[in-house]
Amino acid sequence: MPRRLTAIVAISFGTALFVVDGTIANVALPTIARDLGVGNDAVVSVVTLYQLVLVMGLLPFATLGDRIGHRRLYQIGQVIFAVASGAALLANSLPVLLAVRAAQALGAGMALSVSAAMLREIYPQRSLGSGLGINSVIVASSNALAPTLGGFLVSNLDWRWVFCAAVPCALVSLLVGRSLPEPTRLHDRFDWRGGVWSAASLGLLIGGLEAAVHDYTVPGIVASLLGAAALLLLVRRERRRTRPVVPVDLLGDRVLGLSALAAVAGFVASAALIVSLPFRFERGMGYSPDEVGLLIMPFPLTMLVVAPLAGWLSDRTKSSLLGVLGMALATAGLLLVAFLPTDAGWIAIAWRLVLCACGFGLFFAPNSRLILWRAPRDRAAAAGGLLSTSRLLGQTLGASLVGVVLALGAGLGPAPLLAAAALAVLAGLCSLVRLRAH
Repeated sequence: MPRRLTAIVAISFGTALFVVDGTIANVALPTIARDLGVGNDAVVSVVTLYQLVLVMGLLPFATLGDRIGHRRLYQIGQVIFAVASGAALLANSLPVLLAVRAAQALGAGMALSVSAAMLREIYPQRSLGSGLGINSVIVASSNALAPTLGGFLVSNLDWRWVFCAAVPCALVSLLVGRSLPEPTRLHDRFDWRGGVWSAASLGLLIGGLEAAVHDYTVPGIVASLLGAAALLLLVRRERRRTRPVVPVDLLGDRVLGLSALAAVAGFVASAALIVSLPFRFERGMGYSPDEVGLLIMPFPLTMLVVAPLAGWLSDRTKSSLLGVLGMALATAGLLLVAFLPTDAGWIAIAWRLVLCACGFGLFFAPNSRLILWRAPRDRAAAAGGLLSTSRLLGQTLGASLVGVVLALGAGLGPAPLLAAAALAVLAGLCSLVRLRAH
């Protein structure tokens, strides 16, 4: 138990590192654009490049972690991240800053690719859901802290310090990291060809979607189609391998495949909600920017309460049952927000967002638990990489969905939330079918 508690501290600070670094830069973008003399459209690449490199590396790094050791890869990633963060203090142009962000994402991707597998080793089966619930609290708390911390740093220090804000989390995690578990390593060779192929395919697919949303429509669509085609060819190749980089062996399991699809649909739906609300509240309903932040606050605050409860429940009842219930609540909440009156007050907004958060909170931790525990022990890192990729892919697709709807002139109405509700229904149906299969 003493080692387990120390390991929980290490993995918790590591989780805070990923979340804070992934979201804190948003608040500094206008200042960065002004200081470096670049346009607003160009400075957004500080965020999108980070997300792109991160999602490209998750599956290959998860496979690499099985060969060199989960704890070793986790800590190498944190060291790379810390060094790159220090280099951010020297960034004097956008290309240099983008190189720093790519290096930060590389380090974060190494650590994130094996973090879920280590969670499985830290917590016994009877309390894995509770552990994932605790992890969800860390994620929600860090998400709530990051904008405030970023605003303070930009207002009182040079904006470059924003990119160093998560370094203390890395240092604490490294200091107590000897307590992290280290499963038996595999001794077969790493498939470098499959790893590069996987990263390039996802890079084209997701990068193309991002480009299409940011007015590079034709090149973006072409890149996305090439990425999808390359990914399909890679899947055909991976089916013949024992431990593939793209975990087609796990996706071939009906329960795991449905869980992964449900995860992507759920994360798209939640991201579409969170990204669309500021536009809806500010431009559609006339609230000021500072009021918008307060109006959205009930969602993360409710997640802080519901996520650990859902994790605890998933250790005691079927995850699929919680998933069906959660997505039913989320669908109802999304529909209620979609048809929110334009003169709605904060109470009417708050209880609808609380309902949405209850639904998503009941769904995510149990669904994650099922993915991690259903996979064989020697494929835990692959399952963790699949889970993290599903989350990032869903969040990226959710933001892109809102961008497309806004470009079509329908973003201030119910359209984004109706699309989110349809995806929540899909996630619920996956959970329902899985309930019969599991």
